[in-house]
Amino acid sequence: MTAPGALAGLKVLDLTDHRAHLCARILADMGANVIKVEPPAGDDARRIGPFLDDVPHRDRSLFFWFYNLNKRSLTLDVNDPRGIEIIRRLAHSADVVIESFAPGEMEKLGLGWDSLHRENPTLILCSIAPFGQTGPYRDFVADDTVLTAMGGMLYINGFPGRRPVRPMGLQAYHSTAYFGAIATMFAILARDQTGAGQWIDLSMQEATAAAVEHVACTYFEKKEAEPRTGTFHWSRFFRVGKCRDGYIMHCTLGDWTSLLEWVKADGKAQDIDAPEYHEVLHRYANASHLFDVLDEWVKDYSRDELLERAQLLRQPYASLRPPEALLEDEQLIDRGFFVEVEHPELGRKIRYPGAPYKFGATPWRVYRRPPLLGEHTAEILRGELGMDAGEIAALFAEGVI
Repeated sequence: MTAPGALAGLKVLDLTDHRAHLCARILADMGANVIKVEPPAGDDARRIGPFLDDVPHRDRSLFFWFYNLNKRSLTLDVNDPRGIEIIRRLAHSADVVIESFAPGEMEKLGLGWDSLHRENPTLILCSIAPFGQTGPYRDFVADDTVLTAMGGMLYINGFPGRRPVRPMGLQAYHSTAYFGAIATMFAILARDQTGAGQWIDLSMQEATAAAVEHVACTYFEKKEAEPRTGTFHWSRFFRVGKCRDGYIMHCTLGDWTSLLEWVKADGKAQDIDAPEYHEVLHRYANASHLFDVLDEWVKDYSRDELLERAQLLRQPYASLRPPEALLEDEQLIDRGFFVEVEHPELGRKIRYPGAPYKFGATPWRVYRRPPLLGEHTAEILRGELGMDAGEIAALFAEGVI
């Protein structure tokens, strides 16, 4: 029998939109009972592609699937007083509520912190907003691109002397989700000591700024913004190079003597065999020229040949993998990173990325595939609130659920 997850028994209400879904999913993956509350017409993420087999449908959004694995779906009209009352009743016995409404909106709905805390003093409320609940930007709206721009991440991304480049993916949303899950767990630990819940005010801008770690240390040391460095790592000891058949990551932090002797044996060392290059700070100060020499050296190597020799010499070179190559990566396969999730309504299994950690006693695992729209509404209303079939049917007929 599989052991329950580390958060088994924790009840979480997920009132977020697509910007913050991942926060509750992290908790659900470790066994928390996460109830995803969405409008009767469906969460906004259900309309975001790509869709399975390129067939647009609210139950086929791969975007929604990824961020809502292991959750249950409850459809509810929060503009109807009866819908609000259901949330209040669920929150009365919940451990955590995670929401991403505009600042002040929960208060207008009658679900503000003072009200929820009065009815459930042990409740933890995590409010996620683009710029937090206070400050001059409090009421500004923002998506991931705006947040990476306002959080300092976009400015330092790109190539020297050229305009900034938007970071790939949803970096601000993901940084926020990680900090949100961490903050929630900290609040749970504090509750274990004090017996009281608390309100977490999480700013997505600040979460993004906190994730741009090298910018902060450079600025406080030098009082200047970190420059855009292209494929250079900010440390200037790593840079992307191109082999005959693919891209690799150069590194000059390994055994410099071994690397230099290899390059010299190929007749490609140029001037980097000068004694001063044995000094780390000299390699840092002359990184652009050094990597230009190394680029010229590797251009005729095959990637696999270069990497095999580099590993033998304890040089931390690496290949640049396209995402599809990860599916066949022997390391990921050996550790069981990808998991097959049964979608019985489709009659097939879908492969999902798993978790980057393995718990010895309370493992991460898939408890259920992402929910169909409203799939668990009746189950939740019966099991959590004790409603009978007649009450549920009436709410459905009137569009409340």
